[in-house]
Amino acid sequence: MAIPGMLYFIIFRYFPMWGLLISFQDYQPALGMLHSKWVGLKHFERFFFDASFAMLFTNTIIMAVYNLVFFFPLPIILALLLNEIRKEVFKRTIQTIVYIPHFVSWVVVVGISYMFFTTEGGIVNDVIAAMGFPKVEFLISSEWLRTMVISQVVWKETGWGTIIFLAALAGVDPQLYEAARIDGANRFRQLWHITLPAIRSVIVILFILRLGSFLDTGFEQIFLMLNSMNREVGEVFDTYVYNVGIQQGQFSYSTAVGLFKSVIGLVLVVGANRMAKKFGESGLY
Repeated sequence: MAIPGMLYFIIFRYFPMWGLLISFQDYQPALGMLHSKWVGLKHFERFFFDASFAMLFTNTIIMAVYNLVFFFPLPIILALLLNEIRKEVFKRTIQTIVYIPHFVSWVVVVGISYMFFTTEGGIVNDVIAAMGFPKVEFLISSEWLRTMVISQVVWKETGWGTIIFLAALAGVDPQLYEAARIDGANRFRQLWHITLPAIRSVIVILFILRLGSFLDTGFEQIFLMLNSMNREVGEVFDTYVYNVGIQQGQFSYSTAVGLFKSVIGLVLVVGANRMAKKFGESGLY
């Protein structure tokens, strides 16, 4: 039973790591990895001293912090609310409704956003205009881009993120709630002293895993939302790697950028895991 999973990681995770070598080369497809010229840290130096580095790093960090602050707690809150629903039919119906957006493609999500927020026939701007206010350029405004991106993530992924937390909540011993009710604890006290401590370890582990992909802000979504008017606040590492690596053919340079991002993620995971253990949690490993 373990063989399919092992093959997946070997073929699609570990084997491609050999490609990281080209970040230390002037890679030429015709010569291959074995015969391309080795240049050491040349591409890393170029990236760190490039004029766009500060913009990319700032944009990526801000997007990542927005995801961590505004999105990460929402599946937990939603799972706690769903857990308080006693009628199973009503609970299952709500779960199904909030799961559905996860299966919608980012292309469709961005397309829906354009339909709602465009100044030419968009529902939101039509309502704003009907109230006597000037229309807002949501889609090309640098001020609204990050809000739009995070709002799309919240709408699409919050419901799906509740699955693990609901599974953890299902394992809480009902006798604990019965004992708490006998002692006079109300629903809020039961939530605070029983439910949250029961899923605390799951929250910590998922938080550590989230830090591992801290700088993965989502290529497809942001790429579809970018335009010439908001690129200064929306260009992140993922879209930059695509632009210089695929469109411009700078394979070694784009690989160096991707490796830098991965190293940062590794450092964050190791650091967060050590902090979790210091506070008495089991951690990731």
